[in-house]
Amino acid sequence: MDLRSYTRDYTEQDNRLAAASYFGTFLVYFAALYLAIAQADRWYVVMPAGVVFAFAAVRLYVLQHDTGHHSLFETRGQNELAGHVLSPFTFAPFEVMKQNHNLHHANIGNLEHRETGEIHTMTLAEWRQAGFWQRQVYRLYRNPLILVPLGAAFTYFIRYRWPKNSSRFGALGVVLHNFVILVLLWGLYQLAGGKGLLIWLVFSFLGGMIGVFLVYLQHNFEDTYWDRRPDLNPAEAALQGSSCLDFGWLFDFAVANITLHDIHHFNARIPSYRLRQCHYNMPPEFGLRRIKFGEALGALRLKLWDEEKKRLVAFPA
Repeated sequence: MDLRSYTRDYTEQDNRLAAASYFGTFLVYFAALYLAIAQADRWYVVMPAGVVFAFAAVRLYVLQHDTGHHSLFETRGQNELAGHVLSPFTFAPFEVMKQNHNLHHANIGNLEHRETGEIHTMTLAEWRQAGFWQRQVYRLYRNPLILVPLGAAFTYFIRYRWPKNSSRFGALGVVLHNFVILVLLWGLYQLAGGKGLLIWLVFSFLGGMIGVFLVYLQHNFEDTYWDRRPDLNPAEAALQGSSCLDFGWLFDFAVANITLHDIHHFNARIPSYRLRQCHYNMPPEFGLRRIKFGEALGALRLKLWDEEKKRLVAFPA
């Protein structure tokens, strides 16, 4: 059996599992937010409730990502409806983000189309040719202490108000999306006041940072994959160019298995609720590598793609 045939056995959608994941995550999202606001004067309640809320927000984003691939629910219409409903809570306008993400999948590992990736990567040759200020800007951009917090704030609160390709894929949808967000925030203010808005903002920001951290690790590790056509191998780019983050079952569950990104890129039709089963039931001959938390943190120091050595490397001394 080849890997394509193996993964195809896990592509069946199940509306019962999808609904449990979808509505269950919404339930946790609202319950955690309510608890954090209601117990705002008790930090020992607010902090854990806020962290749960942040992970629920990440989970909603991953489920929206699934609906964009039409892999969560059984029909196209169900996925489209579910994706649009999720948009105001993920801060990501569904149609534009769906199309942008499809471009990302189509160009994974392609050095000539790095604009479709979430995080820009320079090659070592480009770094050597770059001027002083271009290097300084890139150093700041790739610094995790800047990339994660500022990247989260910029991406979710500013960039997604008008994502790239909005005019191409649905400007009206983006405008309506932003209007609905304003209505929801106004409703939250009416119910919980400035305190409620502040708690929502702080822990939404935490969720954004978790999301950016995961996005970084999904394609930025030492033996990832980049190449140019005609040598580019799409299957190898999907599997080797995407990571499997082995942070444990609980973490996988908390982020709807987006950590199993290699299998997802190889076959995007696998629902998030089947990804872990697909990966860990895999025959050993396929030999996909898993990255532990320590190695993942170490990958944060890797910044440039060395086209000769075929690996991600740190800045030259």
